[in-house]
Amino acid sequence: MTAVELGMPGKKDVVEPITERRKTRQLNVGGVLVGGGAPVSVQSMTTTRTADIGPTLQQIAELTASGCQIVRVACPTQEDAEALPIIAKKSQIPVIADIHFNPKYVFAAIEAGCAAVRVNPGNIKKFDDKVGEIAKAAKNAGTPIRIGVNAGSLDKRLYEKYGKATPEALVESALWEASLFEEHDFRDIKISVKHNDPVVMVKAYQQLSEACDYPLHLGVTEAGPAFQGTIKSATAFGALLSQGIGDTIRVSLSAPPAEEVKVGLQILESMGLRERGLEIVSCPSCGRAQVDVYKLAEEVTAGLEGLPVPLRVAVMGCVVNGPGEAREADLGVASGNGKGQIFVKGEVIRTVPESQIVETLIEEAVKIAEEQGADLPEELKELANPQVEVY
Repeated sequence: MTAVELGMPGKKDVVEPITERRKTRQLNVGGVLVGGGAPVSVQSMTTTRTADIGPTLQQIAELTASGCQIVRVACPTQEDAEALPIIAKKSQIPVIADIHFNPKYVFAAIEAGCAAVRVNPGNIKKFDDKVGEIAKAAKNAGTPIRIGVNAGSLDKRLYEKYGKATPEALVESALWEASLFEEHDFRDIKISVKHNDPVVMVKAYQQLSEACDYPLHLGVTEAGPAFQGTIKSATAFGALLSQGIGDTIRVSLSAPPAEEVKVGLQILESMGLRERGLEIVSCPSCGRAQVDVYKLAEEVTAGLEGLPVPLRVAVMGCVVNGPGEAREADLGVASGNGKGQIFVKGEVIRTVPESQIVETLIEEAVKIAEEQGADLPEELKELANPQVEVY
């Protein structure tokens, strides 16, 4: 696995990957490689009715801008199926059709030119009888298939066998369906075994990773509202990615889809699996703090949104850890007594009043970005030249 470079611009500060990635087959999902050593990709799903083509494409554009690499769209009706050709053609990122209940929409998605198709073997009527036809159509079109097993829609035969959606039940369902495709010499498959309980989900993926070499799509299904879902997903993904398990991820939140992407990207950056973007290092505050660290950190984060270069910014509130953290970051401030020492590339460049800390950090961040030849958003250019009083 390739190490990810972090730290000051131009400085070889490298974070080694936490472990070697699991070796898998590789799929090409509309130009995005999945598995086989390719970077872990981030997915989300539209919340619009797919038949409403304009709003769906607008949401896909928003997801693309947020960093999403693959998008999934629901296809529960004939009208949705009829919209797939236009959406697949006009989307800037690969589109996966999400199919439940009716196998005829699998064929419609393949014919529409979707980059892949997700099928749920637990709730598609007579799905097993259609595997041969689906495999032939998918192979002829070069369309990968995701076998997506969910705890909430497990085949009733497996419920009867195991009593509930255990890790073993999820894995057995996935491997059974994969074996049916293999009988027709079709192996362009990725698999997911999702559960709302991170512990069950992690155990299922661990068992699955030992039983096959297909790339795996990670997800905690029905993870919950933004805070709870983020914690569940970060816990489960961190556990699996730290073991080299996982080739593509979707954070499932009861929140706007772009928030799912934001969380997913941050998880990968935190694991050293993706080049970091903006990273704010800030203290939790304590009785030693002499400035409002919470407010400073929030304002710096908001002010630097959209900065197109990797940057670690330290926002520190006292003299104990402040100078050290600020010195180790690309850019930082050690605050106290109503003032802030501004560090750039490990050196103090000025001391400013607390009221001008945010402006100064933004100004210096923009300078660093410009030195790297970055194309800055207009709003950052406008914030780049504050009148700063130097102490």
